[in-house]
Amino acid sequence: MAEDDLSPETSAALDALALRFHAADGLGMQVLSMLGGQAEDLLARLPMPVRRGLDGATRRALEIALNAAQASRGRIADRPDWLNRVVTTAMGAAGGAGGLPTALAELPVTTTVLLRAIQGIAADLDFDPGDPKVRAQCLQVFAAAGPLARDDGTDMAFLSTRVALSGPAVHGVISKVAPRLATVLGQKLAAQAVPLIGAAAGAATNYAFTSYYQEMARVYFGLRALARDSGVPVETLLREFRLRVDPPKRIA
Repeated sequence: MAEDDLSPETSAALDALALRFHAADGLGMQVLSMLGGQAEDLLARLPMPVRRGLDGATRRALEIALNAAQASRGRIADRPDWLNRVVTTAMGAAGGAGGLPTALAELPVTTTVLLRAIQGIAADLDFDPGDPKVRAQCLQVFAAAGPLARDDGTDMAFLSTRVALSGPAVHGVISKVAPRLATVLGQKLAAQAVPLIGAAAGAATNYAFTSYYQEMARVYFGLRALARDSGVPVETLLREFRLRVDPPKRIA
């Protein structure tokens, strides 16, 4: 199916999703400007023991978040995107106020709020967060590059990764997502650990992270909702979406 075969409504929806994807770029620039460095420099600022333990800490944070976020769904209503940003911004400030120890303690809490926000977006688009496949897909959103790493808008691998329907699917996704997310969360920890401005950096970082992952979740589940509602295969929509985000360069 080519672009000309898409309905005007489907084409317009793809355009809107591509704009969302591009809008997520640059959300972390305020943090890097505040810190006066580059994203790749942040991890080097962490103590070596913390760097070595990032993968394990991230895996534990994801497992805690998965259980806590799912358990909270029957007791706490989904919040709008802006309120999730307010909550995590306050948590980031508190985490950064005490330097690295409090930032490490805040990590699983913020991850839980982020995952719950992603689940809420899935539910908003009529997907069931209690479905094992949807739970795994919510985790898959964390495979997107973080807000401090994006620079060209072409990291779209997380959108097309297939999630298996087997029993251990969720834990398999955690295993694949954790190493990449560890780098992203390491940058967040390093920002919060900067002396004197840790609270401000923590607030700005959490705001950027929450905004970023919420936008990525709306793109991820938006494409799948569009495939469901339009009858166009998701592979076709992903191809057309990629052309909008990263159009081929014309040869003069």
